[in-house]
Amino acid sequence: MNHQTPLGAHPVRDLRLTLRPVAHRVRSYMIASVLLAIAMPAFADQPVTLSSASTAVEAHWVDIRTLVPDIHEDIKYAGHDNFVGRPVDGYLAPKCLLLKPVAAALARVERDLRHQHARLRLWDCYRPARAVADFVRWAHDLSDQKTKAAHYPDLDKSQLLGDYIAPVSGHSRGATTDLTMEQCDAHDRHCAPLDMGTPFDWFGLRANTDNPDVTAAQRANRQRLLRAMAREGFKNYPMEWWHYTFQPEPTPHTLYDVPIR
Repeated sequence: MNHQTPLGAHPVRDLRLTLRPVAHRVRSYMIASVLLAIAMPAFADQPVTLSSASTAVEAHWVDIRTLVPDIHEDIKYAGHDNFVGRPVDGYLAPKCLLLKPVAAALARVERDLRHQHARLRLWDCYRPARAVADFVRWAHDLSDQKTKAAHYPDLDKSQLLGDYIAPVSGHSRGATTDLTMEQCDAHDRHCAPLDMGTPFDWFGLRANTDNPDVTAAQRANRQRLLRAMAREGFKNYPMEWWHYTFQPEPTPHTLYDVPIR
């Protein structure tokens, strides 16, 4: 996400765009026809296009574990522990895929943290466009409330579409990752996530990186993560403490819809 909202406004999950509800089985050519008809506000001089890549090799993806084999992955959308409550369309394997320069930068962050007996925990990286369409379908189904207590306890589900969930995601450009930081013991054997004040994908203002309502310790932990990521060129989306995008983005006007296998 690169679109920024003033502190105190509702955060935008990806980008504020208004489209009609997505059909149950969204295919790449359908997504492409929509994207070719619009230009994102952040890139008004150039329309967004959907890549024709059909494999990870064609898209120039790198699996982060080829660079850091033991990095801690907890890819939420490949399982049931997420705001949808089930595996999301396009996540056929729990992998973190990123464009090559982005993966290399993230590997450098991990190596730097290990000097402090710390490390990253990755929740999401590249996100297929069909997964974002799946989010939109879920948001339209107001009868499905099973994840409300864990992810949007203070909001009505009808508020999520548009303010928190939109049909186009920066994750689909391959340069964005959702993550947190873990602190390990002196032997690097036992690692536990730092307290950041909210879980991942918590819909509400407490997720804002600089929200004043979190404790001093939680704020310090968020700032520690922010500094570690910034050193290697990642910029935080201020409405979500876990969300980082590599700058400059290698493919800022291209979305991808290759399933994660």
